[in-house]
Amino acid sequence: MRSTAGSTERTGTARRPDPADRVRRFSTAERWVHRTTGWLTLVCLVTAACLYLGPLAQLVGRRHVMVFLHEWSGILLPSPALLGLFSADFRADLRRLNRFAVYDRQWLRAVRRGRRSSSARPAGKFNAGQKIYAGWIAGAVLVMMFTGLLMWFMGLLPFISRTSAIFVHDLLAWAIAAVVLGHMRKAFQDPEARLGMRTGYVTRSWAEREHPRWLSKDGDAGVTGRTHEV
Repeated sequence: MRSTAGSTERTGTARRPDPADRVRRFSTAERWVHRTTGWLTLVCLVTAACLYLGPLAQLVGRRHVMVFLHEWSGILLPSPALLGLFSADFRADLRRLNRFAVYDRQWLRAVRRGRRSSSARPAGKFNAGQKIYAGWIAGAVLVMMFTGLLMWFMGLLPFISRTSAIFVHDLLAWAIAAVVLGHMRKAFQDPEARLGMRTGYVTRSWAEREHPRWLSKDGDAGVTGRTHEV
C-alpha cells in the first residue's frame, strides 16, 4: 500500500501530520481521560472474565485479588470523566456528544444504506455512531456501578434480590464487552483516528473527509466558537 503524508503506512499505522497541515483534535486532558477510562474498563472486563469463566478462573487463581481489582476498577471508572470536567475542552466535547443534529440522522441513514462518501456521511467533531456509543456506555457504567454496589452491600436495598442484581450485572457485562470490542475494532480500522487520540493532532485532509462539518463555520466547532489549529 502506498502512503502519503498523514495516510496509512504499510505497518497499519498513520504518519504524524505535517506541522503545517495538522489540526488539534484532543487536548492532553481529554487524551488522559480516554486513556485512563480505557485501562480501567480493560481491568474491569478482564477480572470479570477471570471470575466468571471457570477454566480462566482455574488458570489465573488468586480469586481474592481478582475480586479486589474488579470492584475497585469498577468504582473508579467514572473518576477520569469527573476529573475531566475541570478541562474546558473536555466540557466542550461533552456538549458536542450530547448534541444530536439533523446531519447525524443523515449519517445514520447513510450507514444503513452503505454509503461511504463524506457528503453522504456528514459529521461534526464526533459522528452519530460515536455519540450513540458515548451515551450508551455512560448509562451502562452507571447501571453496572449500581448493581455492583447492591451485590457488594446487599443491605442497601433489601427489597431487591441478589439474584436480580447479579442477572442484570452479568447480562450488561456481556453487552459492554461486545460494544467495547466493536469500538476497538473500529479504532484499529482507522490509524489516523488512533493517532489523533495518541498525539492530539490529525491531518486537515482526514478531518475534512471523516468529519467535514467539524472545521466548517456551520459545524459543531461553533460549540466553543473556535477550532483548534496549529
